[in-house]
Amino acid sequence: MNINQSRLQEHFEIISQIGKIGETGLCRPALSAIEKEAFSVVAGWMEEAGMTVRIDDCGNLIGRLEGKNVEGPILMMGSHLDSQPYGGRFDGTAGVLAGVEVAMALTEQGITPEVPIEVVVFCDEESWRFKKGVFGSRGIVGKLEPGELERTDKDGITRRQALLNFGCNPDKVEECVYPTGSIGGFLELHIEQGPILDVQNKPVGIVTGIAGPLWLTVKVAGFAGHAGSVPMDLRKDALLGTAKMIGEVNHIVRQEPGAPSVATVGSLRVFPDSPNIIPEKVEFTIDLRDIDLDRRNRYEQQIRTMIEEVAASYHLTAEVQEDTNLEPVDCAEWIQSIIQEESESLELDCPKLMSGPFHDAMVIANACDIGMIFVRCKDGISHNPAELASYEDLALGTELLYKSALRVASKINQQISSRAGS
Repeated sequence: MNINQSRLQEHFEIISQIGKIGETGLCRPALSAIEKEAFSVVAGWMEEAGMTVRIDDCGNLIGRLEGKNVEGPILMMGSHLDSQPYGGRFDGTAGVLAGVEVAMALTEQGITPEVPIEVVVFCDEESWRFKKGVFGSRGIVGKLEPGELERTDKDGITRRQALLNFGCNPDKVEECVYPTGSIGGFLELHIEQGPILDVQNKPVGIVTGIAGPLWLTVKVAGFAGHAGSVPMDLRKDALLGTAKMIGEVNHIVRQEPGAPSVATVGSLRVFPDSPNIIPEKVEFTIDLRDIDLDRRNRYEQQIRTMIEEVAASYHLTAEVQEDTNLEPVDCAEWIQSIIQEESESLELDCPKLMSGPFHDAMVIANACDIGMIFVRCKDGISHNPAELASYEDLALGTELLYKSALRVASKINQQISSRAGS
């Protein structure tokens, strides 16, 4: 192998101690002191790899390894270090450590890539702290929206304040945008977070595309009353109406058997949350995803209409707020081909599969062609402390990333030359 498997494993074992919960779990909130500690450790490894290192004002940690064509568009790689509040050790982290290991291996072997390589630890991919994620990658491609810095977490801390606490200047987030054409391609390694590779007994897969997530927050309002004295037909029970809505969401998304459409209600808050008071207010989330944007748009409209109808039938009011809306993206055919060819040189039989979870790669697709490598995770478990990928599989995926990165960097440089000569 070109990469150092034992070093890669050591890095995983070190970084998994930062934010550790229980025996195998992880809680590393975005823009927290815990994540800053993880950034410091990874920044040290980047420097060992010969990279120049900085943290931009969107909270992205960026390591740059110079290439032969110092003025050329870069090859960007990376993922994230923030985790779910009850998460695992490999989600996001695998892509970061694989990218750093590729840079370390290149430096050790005295190989200078054709174009510069930047490994990025993107800020707040996971979305849970401020209910709007892929923040750092959106900052890089100029896709931040008005009001994002004033979003608050459960403790009332704004993203603006969190950035300040992290050492960033939130008034300069616009300066984080990369100039058009400066990113020549993007590669991300990630655990699959699903069962396909595990079921097929394949250590590594090639991603063809990423489903687009739509996140909605629904606020339902009724009227509180005594649970013992208000007759059933006179109630305005916000939780009863919400239960009907949740069931209907499930029916809507199952309309086409075999389609990869999914919908999840993962957060529910009830007020006043007392056993003997009729619920007056309920707030819940809907996570709707599909690789087919037309179908997702159709389901969204059906869900919105259903919410209005259910609210009216239960004498309630309902408000729907859009939190995240990312369109599905395809991975570039030419990058998929390179990964496929390099996987064959390693005698890996890599299935091709789509990604249901979203990743920073789908945001960076706004700026350049993207490619993704998936690594098998046991039983497809993710966003859970039981999340597990073997160090052998991770090493194979990282070796494939190494070989693919050299080829993609060379192709980027060829594209520059051909444009210059035309």
